[in-house]
Amino acid sequence: EVVDSLRQGFDRSVTRSYHWRRTQLIELRRMLLGNHVAIEDALRQDLGKPPMETDITELAIVTGEIEHALSRLKRWMRPRKVRVPLTLAPGRGQVVQEPLGVVLIIGPWNYPLQLVTGPLIGALAAGNAVIVKPSEVAAATSALLADLIPRYLDRRAVAVVEGGPEVTGRLLEQRLDHVFFTGSEPVGRIVAETAAKTLT
Repeated sequence: EVVDSLRQGFDRSVTRSYHWRRTQLIELRRMLLGNHVAIEDALRQDLGKPPMETDITELAIVTGEIEHALSRLKRWMRPRKVRVPLTLAPGRGQVVQEPLGVVLIIGPWNYPLQLVTGPLIGALAAGNAVIVKPSEVAAATSALLADLIPRYLDRRAVAVVEGGPEVTGRLLEQRLDHVFFTGSEPVGRIVAETAAKTLT
């Protein structure tokens, strides 16, 4: 149901405009900065990270990526002219960047905020609908993301799904357009194998 709902949002072109992408990135930054104390607390519970380490290794990196994306978003979306062979004259060519569709981000336990929100920035900037699957091992961070993301980001195109390996397996069985995974090699093999069945 989650995948179908996001697919509908993507197919209705909810995610394609510059305005939508920019707004989502700004709201993501607002979510991170406005809830930094709760984020610090969740990461302390999950990993024992002191607040300064969270600020440096999680929040600063991600907010820097958001600034980078915001400053380049228009340029990334602009069609780029390319040369065509003389045999095709007087033809012209260009590269037009298109969003892939519905993207699944499977987060790890060791950087449960940075390695979920980092890929989320790229997926939103590219105009994709996104399913975020945080690590169940980092339970406090997972619960916080599940609470915050729907409050700040467009529910028609961004969803959080919590759960363990069985939930991840069910998500991978769906028709997805891209999967971003960070984790161990054995689990990576399972992800790649399952994704290959649907040509994801």
